[in-house]
Amino acid sequence: MFKVIPKCSKCDKEIKGNDVVFIKMRYPERKGMTEIKAYLQNEGKLICEDCFNNKSN
Repeated sequence: MFKVIPKCSKCDKEIKGNDVVFIKMRYPERKGMTEIKAYLQNEGKLICEDCFNNKSN
């Protein structure tokens, strides 16, 4: 399986373990068990803390 490297959707900075991130996504309609990292990568937009706190964007 290919390893997907998570990146910020605004600045393309690589997201590493224990980094604070914000995720823009819709609340899921279905319930069930899933692998959380893959779900967030596929269904949401990752935003690093620096981009989130930068109000000029």
